[in-house]
Amino acid sequence: MSPRTRRERIAGPAGAIECAIDEPADVPRGLAVICHPHPQGGGTLDNKVVQTLARAFAQLGLRSVRFNFRGIGASEGTWDGGPGEVEDALAVIAAYRHGAEAEAAMALPLVLAGFSFGGYVAAEAARRLPEDAKASRLVLIAPSTQKERMPAVPSNTLVVHGDADDVVPLAATLDWARPQSLPVTVLPGAGHFFHGQLTLLKDIVLRAWR
Repeated sequence: MSPRTRRERIAGPAGAIECAIDEPADVPRGLAVICHPHPQGGGTLDNKVVQTLARAFAQLGLRSVRFNFRGIGASEGTWDGGPGEVEDALAVIAAYRHGAEAEAAMALPLVLAGFSFGGYVAAEAARRLPEDAKASRLVLIAPSTQKERMPAVPSNTLVVHGDADDVVPLAATLDWARPQSLPVTVLPGAGHFFHGQLTLLKDIVLRAWR
């Protein structure tokens, strides 16, 4: 964990939500909220892919907020299988957009990101944000396109998937992306958890902003 990381709890719809905040080296130029994978598969805010995204966003000058869904880690409440977790994400977005630095935060871009089940949560939360508060960009890593009803996403969404993914088949993500004419960045030989390819994954995110 970065020495700039701090942990805190905010109020959520099912009780306190545990958050980890990674600060950039300078004054934040935006806010990134990252959703973790399915907890029934061991997913938490400390997942390696989630931490990789947090480091990438901090390097890009964004304040990065990871959080545990309800009932996970120090977050209160009970796992809800999807709807409640989307509410948790919206609560985290609201808390860090409307906190003590509300005026400045609202003027900064919002990036929503998620890995696996968290990709579904991020996409659904983005869909539900009001028109005047939409995210400037989505980053979806191996999103859960087979088991969840993934909504359509904006055309500038970054989607990354491994061609050796044995949890979410690449074909499922391509089938979801095709009707949207949405590009998908495919990592040859990468499995669902991107073992041995986290540095490359981080570089892909960094390059997407250049």
